[in-house]
Amino acid sequence: MNTDLSQLPIAVIGSGPVGLAAAAHLIERGLTPVIFEAGDAPAAAVRAWGHIRLFSPWQYDVDAAARRLLAGTGWQEPEAETLPTGVELLEQYLQPLAAVPAIRNALHINNEVVAVSREGLDKTRTGGRDATPFLVRVRNADGTTVDHRVRAVIDASGTWNSPNPLGSAGLAAPGEPEAYTAGFITAPLPDVTGRDRGRFAGKHILVVGAGHSAANTLLALGELAEQEPGTRISWAIRRTSAASVYGGGDLDGLPARGALGSRLRALVEEGRIELHTSLTITGLRSGDSLTVVGSTPRGEAQLDVDLLVPATGFRPNLEMLRELRLDLDPAVEAPRALGPLIDPEFHSCGTVTPHGARLLAHPEKDFYITGMKSYGRAPTFLMATGYEQVRSIAAALAGDQKAADDVELVLPETGVCSTDLGGSCDTVAGCDTGDAADQSDVSCCGTAEPAAAPAAESCCGTPEPEAAAPAAPAESCCSAPAPAFLGIPTGLAHGRSAEQE
Repeated sequence: MNTDLSQLPIAVIGSGPVGLAAAAHLIERGLTPVIFEAGDAPAAAVRAWGHIRLFSPWQYDVDAAARRLLAGTGWQEPEAETLPTGVELLEQYLQPLAAVPAIRNALHINNEVVAVSREGLDKTRTGGRDATPFLVRVRNADGTTVDHRVRAVIDASGTWNSPNPLGSAGLAAPGEPEAYTAGFITAPLPDVTGRDRGRFAGKHILVVGAGHSAANTLLALGELAEQEPGTRISWAIRRTSAASVYGGGDLDGLPARGALGSRLRALVEEGRIELHTSLTITGLRSGDSLTVVGSTPRGEAQLDVDLLVPATGFRPNLEMLRELRLDLDPAVEAPRALGPLIDPEFHSCGTVTPHGARLLAHPEKDFYITGMKSYGRAPTFLMATGYEQVRSIAAALAGDQKAADDVELVLPETGVCSTDLGGSCDTVAGCDTGDAADQSDVSCCGTAEPAAAPAAESCCGTPEPEAAAPAAPAESCCSAPAPAFLGIPTGLAHGRSAEQE
């Protein structure tokens, strides 16, 4: 085809923090983005977890090109060391950024990308492929589809709408789809003390998962139960003990962090949370209530609950990319070159090196997956890492390969956590089944309100309780300055290979 690709826009899928940053970098490079957002407003997924407070302060939450784009609008940048909630991130940064004319005019809401291909070519056709425009098929709010011709595609659609299944072996449990349809399974990280309160008050709720997402929901449910008689809380994990979720408790060198784990432990020990260990869900039956069937070392177990909260992490939706030539790591479903660097068996966020267009490239020229989705099933993503990814990609698409290859990321030695829910700074201790479902839900991205006052904390793991040493609140366990944020330590500095069990 004789199409002049340079005259076509560049598609950005998703208008979350990384998607809007991608658009800002493209604009700064003189390139034209077209942004497709499936939700009814910019960064719609952020609104869903708006009650969550991020672990990373504002200084790591604002992209550099976005800051420059906002500079001439009268935008007031929030205080660098403050920890925003999702709503604050949305209202004080993402919405103003989306309102900048150059981005507003490129943004299409209620436009869900359902497929990406090459115009007139399926993935088996090679001739002229690199010179052929991409075709991005979009479904509008009224159900109609429109095909858009673009010169390049940056997929920053995230993983929020693709939670891991509740069953074992990475598969949905029998009856799981029906339980979702019947309304027995909630969205991840529900606002149980806020907008979703009426749904949870006075009910028997089961939380499934063994990480930060589960812990935050359990703490919020504990608060709700104090105010709403009849509210009953159960917690199911695959591992034999919840010790790694509790962390160092009172022995933790960082008091607020230890207090968070201590609060959860106290709820369990006081009987306000009924903990079920070594339980693998084998089936779900929907009726007047939800019957959860599981296998344990003691035999089959059954729980009858009103609602189930999944806290099992997320995975990428790759179906819409079926006609593209991708090269993915077979384990974590990230770009092949990136996969070994982020494999949670060996890495936490603090040990993942900065990377850009070269590592994110696929055999499909000028197609990139960025942000949380670029990490596939690995729960180690950082928002600031996503910003550097798209800076490099924009440079590559503009023909500035030197800038694209000059990848840097200025962060505390221990890393800073992101808004992308379901990720973790330190991967959770492996569950007994070796399954990814319980392992990938540990989140270093935020904590539900209300929470203990922030204290400085490392993203690189914490010593085991018996080895914990007092530390000044301003220092990380890696002896490097770290921003203040809350979280429950996993004790894994370098992935599951660091586990001592």
